[in-house]
Amino acid sequence: MKPADVFIAVFVAVIWGLAFVASRIALNEFSPELMTTLRFAIAALPCLLVRKPDVSWPLLIAISFTLFLGQFLAQAFAIAGGVPVGLSSVIVQSQALFTIGFAALLFAELPTRMQAVGIGIATTGLLMICGTVGYDFSVAAFAILMISPVSFAVGNLLLRRAQNVRMFDLFAWLCLVAAIPLLALTLVSNGPQPTWTALTHMSPGGLACMLFLGGISTSIAYWLWGRLLRDYPAAQVVPFALLVPFVGSAASSIVFGETFGPLRLAGMLTVVGGIAIMLLSKRPKALEKQVLPKIA
Repeated sequence: MKPADVFIAVFVAVIWGLAFVASRIALNEFSPELMTTLRFAIAALPCLLVRKPDVSWPLLIAISFTLFLGQFLAQAFAIAGGVPVGLSSVIVQSQALFTIGFAALLFAELPTRMQAVGIGIATTGLLMICGTVGYDFSVAAFAILMISPVSFAVGNLLLRRAQNVRMFDLFAWLCLVAAIPLLALTLVSNGPQPTWTALTHMSPGGLACMLFLGGISTSIAYWLWGRLLRDYPAAQVVPFALLVPFVGSAASSIVFGETFGPLRLAGMLTVVGGIAIMLLSKRPKALEKQVLPKIA
């Protein structure tokens, strides 16, 4: 990869890691539903300038509800429920485990031997983390968080069906499709008046967090990541995502003073190690033949 593109890949990973911290700060001011709504409403603004991609509405909705709505709403509720930010950033990256697993079950895309080893290691790490649940956050909050990587994985597989489309346009419309039902959910669960009050009394810090989450982390970062996947093989680009949990954990330690017990820290490192083996090992032939969507 060109040095400039390596910088972009690292830059995107740093943005996504810091997004977990921004989410935690924003949740001090907004409900999980409202924060997620604002995130996608801001990221959907390019829809005013770009046309809907040539993707059927059922597929567009299915991708949006899994890759975006399900993933990020579960994250928001889990973090609001007390799951540490650094731990959340690690758990979400376990989507690689579920993506390979679902591909094997649904499309008979069997993992390679090394990927199977990585799956086993990552699963062991998740079980180690499960052993720490119930002390500083509830089992329910952890269960909600696990919805995020599962939803992320399903969205990954659905996204493969949206071929030959401009990724920037697609992601903008995916955000719009997610924002509409999220707004309805917010109005029903929070009420119109509390929602309006939260919006009209938004602090400068809350606004900055939402602009970062919606405009930079969701819109710009996904676009930059997509351009890298257009120009380079996925095997060269995807491993940079391993930086996300390290950035998220480090930033959380600095901003919130988050610490990890020996078992949880060992579990987090084990998960990341397993994911690294999965991402760096040779991909199955069935996956190699998949055509990456056109990204612009």
